[in-house]
Amino acid sequence: MKNETLVTEFVLSGLSSNPTLQLPLFLLCSFIYIVTLLGNLMIFGLIRITPGLHTPMYFFLMNLSFIDVLYSSSITPNIMANILSETKTISVTACAIQMFLFIDLVSSEAMLLAVMAYDRYVAICKPLHYTILINKGTCIRLVCSVYTAGCFNSLIHTCAAFTLPFCRSNIINHFYCDIIPILKLSCKDTYLNDMLLFVVAGFFEVGSFLCIVISYTFIIFALCNIGSSRSRIKSLSTCVSHFTCVALFYCPAFFTYLRPNSAYAVDQDWMVSVFYTVIIPMLNPMIYSLRNQDVKQALPRIQRYSVGG
Repeated sequence: MKNETLVTEFVLSGLSSNPTLQLPLFLLCSFIYIVTLLGNLMIFGLIRITPGLHTPMYFFLMNLSFIDVLYSSSITPNIMANILSETKTISVTACAIQMFLFIDLVSSEAMLLAVMAYDRYVAICKPLHYTILINKGTCIRLVCSVYTAGCFNSLIHTCAAFTLPFCRSNIINHFYCDIIPILKLSCKDTYLNDMLLFVVAGFFEVGSFLCIVISYTFIIFALCNIGSSRSRIKSLSTCVSHFTCVALFYCPAFFTYLRPNSAYAVDQDWMVSVFYTVIIPMLNPMIYSLRNQDVKQALPRIQRYSVGG
């Protein structure tokens, strides 16, 4: 018989073990989470109640806000609870659920950003065919494909990780149930898991990123052929917010997941993970609110709607 201890719960190391930082960290996380919820729900509600925003571009943006709400809610409340807790424990089942939701939502957001880039490509490069290529049915099918593929990707990694035996330790050297720190707790060889992470996650992330790069390459060529500088600036302005979100999302994603497991370093990844899991869902609605004229012009409408309601 193997000398293995059945792990029934994990212990998260948390953001900090310094007692003097617990309250400031809790207040900071609470503030960020509230701003994230309010910002994304505002974008979601604004698009729903404004007829002028019932277009494919804003339909995809509404889904991005929906994903960001779930994305943040799968991580941040647990961080806040662990800050105030002395034990910082999480059951194996809850840990698996958190990992599944996180990978699912991250994958879905990556693919949704690619879909949004394709939408901009069609709008700028094929404007006469836009209503035919990007119709209501196409939008629904694209979004459903995004959610389905994200769920499939997450299911592969979560099942592969939690069928491993954990006997080295039950202390996760992280502040949430991320796949790489959990694989380090297994007493079996994780080569297959590492390859799954590199190949399957790489396929979704790199594949989505390549779609974005190709779309923007065609967009740049199309903009160079536009004679009017005003038309060029107007077309470019619709891409700036999206391109900013892409840069913020993919840089830490590639740094975290598309490298060998042996290169994982807690000190480096701690700050990247905080930015990736907590800050980005808060920044996305701000970026679209500040850079998008249609959203800014529709903001008074949601204020009147909330007062009247």
